Amino acid sequence: MEFSSIAGEAVVSVEWLHLNLLHPSLKLLDGSWYMPTEQKDPLQEYQNSHIPGALFFDIDKISDPTTELPHMLPSEEAFAAAVSALGIRNEDGVVVYDCKGIYSAARVWWMFRVFGHENVWVLDGGMPKWRDSKFDVESSASNDAVLKASLAHETIEKVYKGEMVPPFTFQTKLQPHLVWTHEQIRKNMEEKSHQHVDARPKPRFDGVAPEPRKGIRSGHIPGSKCISFSEMMDESQTLLSTEKLKEKFDSEGISLNAAIMISCATGVTACILALGLHRLGKTNIPVYDGSWTEWVTHPDTLNIVEVAETS
Repeated sequence: MEFSSIAGEAVVSVEWLHLNLLHPSLKLLDGSWYMPTEQKDPLQEYQNSHIPGALFFDIDKISDPTTELPHMLPSEEAFAAAVSALGIRNEDGVVVYDCKGIYSAARVWWMFRVFGHENVWVLDGGMPKWRDSKFDVESSASNDAVLKASLAHETIEKVYKGEMVPPFTFQTKLQPHLVWTHEQIRKNMEEKSHQHVDARPKPRFDGVAPEPRKGIRSGHIPGSKCISFSEMMDESQTLLSTEKLKEKFDSEGISLNAAIMISCATGVTACILALGLHRLGKTNIPVYDGSWTEWVTHPDTLNIVEVAETS
């Protein structure tokens, strides 16, 4: 399948997906994920309702099991094993969607790019836009689809235990410049090589609203600015135009002519800002994977926190 018509884009329309849905070189992933407070099982939600032919990509389970931080990037080998278990090859194009519009699908998009796969896109508007367009939705999942989701998790565990896994159909090529660590954030506070943008809602950034995760205080990393992930989309949960995206960054004093890095709470919604910046031609924006949750629980930085001044 030729993907030249959408090369350089970060999203595809529901009309494009509907037209190309049955192509054998296109793999569709449901990357839906929910906050712990929502008390939803994403695999069960997938089984209840998904776009025909979609497989389930579990952000929480296709992750590094050796850390207590939620859904951190797995190793190259583990990602290759999990994606191979889903039946994805390097020559395939991958479209990711979620059930909120543009939300956790952006994280899956970013993960594939981190591991060197460029032919990956987010479905603009996600499942809500698909439904609004009156396209078909499946209300049950095949045994094969459920098995593949399970195998993806099992292979991750095997890799980390040093056990044998089946041969890979997907080879990774890590792009380290797309991922920042705790140490790089600390260094950036001193050197200020990158503008730091936080994608969380402003009240949490300001420290006047609680974080949804138990035991995590609100506030922000000193020197960072806030553009909430929700500001990247319009009312229909589709990505804003280039002009409107520029306005958002300009309004917060973020220069598109200087280096930018992004964080959020746990590395999910920051990827939505990365999606918006990709539309603006900024295709190599790093995301702080551990984000606020790591920063505020790390013994070296748990007290290096700013909150908004109140009168």
